[in-house]
Amino acid sequence: MPDLPRVGFLGLGIMGRPMAHNLLRAGYPLVVYNRSPAPVAELVAAGAESAPTPAATGAGCDLAITMLANDAAVEAVVLGPDGLAAGLRRGAVHVDMSTISPLTARRIAAHLAERGVEALDAPVSGGEVGARDATLSIMVGGPAATLERARPPLERLGRSIVHIGAAGAGQVAKACNQLVVGVTIDAVAEALLLASAAGVDPARVREALLGGFASSRVLDLHGQRMLDHAFQPGFMASMQLKDLNIVVALGEAAGVPLPGATTVRDLYEALVARGDGRLDHSGLLTLLEGRAGRPLQRPAVAD
Repeated sequence: MPDLPRVGFLGLGIMGRPMAHNLLRAGYPLVVYNRSPAPVAELVAAGAESAPTPAATGAGCDLAITMLANDAAVEAVVLGPDGLAAGLRRGAVHVDMSTISPLTARRIAAHLAERGVEALDAPVSGGEVGARDATLSIMVGGPAATLERARPPLERLGRSIVHIGAAGAGQVAKACNQLVVGVTIDAVAEALLLASAAGVDPARVREALLGGFASSRVLDLHGQRMLDHAFQPGFMASMQLKDLNIVVALGEAAGVPLPGATTVRDLYEALVARGDGRLDHSGLLTLLEGRAGRPLQRPAVAD
């Protein structure tokens, strides 16, 4: 069996930590970096090495993956002083799996190209469960040949890997994904709250909708979260707001009106502004409950 490439992994949050564990379990030599020490210690105990800076993480790696919160974090870690770009050798590959603006992704790719480093933007969908179970959907922008070099480790992280197009195209696909997810969460929350307010059991409505054309993973997974009022984050509302801001900005740049995305962005903005940004994004229900002046509840209905 040939030696596996040495991989750097930067960003060990809700998504990055289980993804890094999956690479370790697959046998990849792994070097990790994270601002907070606890996830680093956990990965080191599982067999990874740690590095003190992004540059040191990239040194000696064939491929480096970043999984960070936003554009500013990616730019700081990759391009900042003692950043990843300073440590990666010519011919190495950088895969950014964060969700950021396509414009930022293209700017980073261009900077790395000047240094002889190949770049992919490869944001993901699937949430914490997908990260843990290695069933993520991975949307890739960048050269097809570079994707083929990076494909083996990516296959240890996701079930679906689709090459979308040139640099930034993966982030465009992710923006489309987050538009659909955000608007669908709002639709499910409104539907269940409407059923409850009209005196009908929202759990039975959800069950009926799951058997028809309205069925979706959001209705299935997040609909149950809403019924249970279980909003411990798999994906925080503040991150959904960040992503919808990217969606709206992309629509403005493309000259495409996005009334649904803009409306739902404003709802998430209100949710975060009242201090609930750390709720799961399905917690949008709580904002709608407050505006309706009534909670989602299951009425006592005789069979």
